[in-house]
Amino acid sequence: METPTVADCMATDLVTLTADMEINKAMGVLLAEHISGAPVVDDRARLVGVLSKKDCLRVAFNASYHRDWGGTVAEYMTKDVETLHPDATLIEAIEKFLAGPYRRFPVLRDGQLVGLICRTDVLQALVDQWVPEHKRR
Repeated sequence: METPTVADCMATDLVTLTADMEINKAMGVLLAEHISGAPVVDDRARLVGVLSKKDCLRVAFNASYHRDWGGTVAEYMTKDVETLHPDATLIEAIEKFLAGPYRRFPVLRDGQLVGLICRTDVLQALVDQWVPEHKRR
């Protein structure tokens, strides 16, 4: 049985943000979509960062002192982002998840964002492949 790739189980219908978006609007998107973070892309779908709820908590914390909720996503997003390639195996993805604190990785092909894979996607793919249907309950 062949090990699935990241492309086999990544999400492709993504909520994305832009670096020039107001941080308040971006926080509203994360809350409305019930997601803990989103990739930040430029006008050519190239990844420039990731904004997480943790980043947004920093905004809220700073605002509690300064009474200023202003700024753009670019000011608060994480710019140095770990990524995966769609052709990577799930084993490679698991190793990357286990080696660091990240819950999700943007998936890039030739510098363009093509998907997002999270721990749940990997677990589900492994269960689907290796655990018999009658033992999943």
